[in-house]
Amino acid sequence: MTVKLTDKEIADALKQLPHWQLEGDKLTRQLEFNHFVDAFAFMTRVALRAEKIDHHPDWSNSYNRVDIALTSHDAGGLTARDLALAAAIDMEV
Repeated sequence: MTVKLTDKEIADALKQLPHWQLEGDKLTRQLEFNHFVDAFAFMTRVALRAEKIDHHPDWSNSYNRVDIALTSHDAGGLTARDLALAAAIDMEV
């Protein structure tokens, strides 16, 4: 079972993830790309990374925008898996 992060651990982690916001028990980020194809290509790259670490984002796509929310449902909040996925997503932007 994954362990839910403490408020301090989350605050410390957000210093390393400046493009992410804390909304309740989720890390969120909104990205805009030049075109739909660019947004979809980004989502494909992230999907491959997410599959490798067996942790998947809640996300949506509308034309050139991608909205992402990360949380560990089984832990009832944020875990190290969410931080790892956020960092991996940042490398794909």
